[in-house]
Amino acid sequence: MGSQSAVPRFFWGDNPGEEEYYASQGVRNDQSYFATPHGRLFTQSFHPIDRTTGELLPVKALVFMTHGYGSDTGWFFQKIAIAYATWGYKVYCADVLGHGRSDGVRCYLGDMESVAAASLSFFLSVRREHPSLPAFLFGESMGGAVTLLLYLRTPEPGVWTGLIFSAPLFVIPDDMKPSRVRLFLYGLLFGLADTWQAMPDNKMVGKAIKDPERLRIIASNPRRYTGRPRVGTMRELARICDYFQANFDKVTAPFLTVHGTDDGVTSPTGSQMLYDKASSEDKALILYDGMYHSLIQGEPEENAQRVLADMCAWIDERVRRYPNADGGGNGDKNQLVDMPTH
Repeated sequence: MGSQSAVPRFFWGDNPGEEEYYASQGVRNDQSYFATPHGRLFTQSFHPIDRTTGELLPVKALVFMTHGYGSDTGWFFQKIAIAYATWGYKVYCADVLGHGRSDGVRCYLGDMESVAAASLSFFLSVRREHPSLPAFLFGESMGGAVTLLLYLRTPEPGVWTGLIFSAPLFVIPDDMKPSRVRLFLYGLLFGLADTWQAMPDNKMVGKAIKDPERLRIIASNPRRYTGRPRVGTMRELARICDYFQANFDKVTAPFLTVHGTDDGVTSPTGSQMLYDKASSEDKALILYDGMYHSLIQGEPEENAQRVLADMCAWIDERVRRYPNADGGGNGDKNQLVDMPTH
């Protein structure tokens, strides 16, 4: 058979295969590509199944997830998607443009509007197929910024039942902020420097992951971006954070935002500002003392399970409060009323 590759194909190792692994977790995984005007996206879905028979189970709601900077949906991030699926949710994910198996220059986010529009195009295509199910957006880290932007850019009101943010990028810590002088000087090159890998990363991964074993798994992701941040990416992330801070009041949907107090990648101040300024009547903020940036993928298991338990309690309660997105419709075969009792 030859020697085993030094880099495993999956975060759980080369064995078992994908189908067997997902079945053991109680989910069915489907993968495909979705064409958008801004580029092709790699997408995945996770559907809860009966572990004994393998049959699909009814779902309580839809959850649309967006991963963080330099990551993708095909590695450790999917542990979050699998967790939500085992709670009875149908989860859809897309590799952000410039990430994973989606189109685009690797980790280039020079136009966040296009990045968000591409993901929104995919999410809405699914959402419209299930109008009577509640639907939630989930974003981690930079994915939180993408999630908030696509929420603000959704043309129809009432599409999303609620929002969930894990260590969202709304405020960049002072030691992570790009030099405005450097950005200005690069800007004098008339866009030629926009994709240059020329910005300091300030040991971002080490500030995100507390558990050494999980750091090893994340670092072994063959699709993880390991280059220095691109000029246009940092310029645009700084711009979008300023935009959010001036527009938090436009958020009206129910939301949960969670953050570690020792997060060195995205400031917990951003979650606090969203909570303080959002117009939502139903909003929640949980700060975890001493936890780092990657609350679910990077903390010791007991900490990760604590965060997941809080998320599960929050979303389950919102499904009970708001059983039908947009307040009506009973034509979807996967409505909450079809869920088996526990």
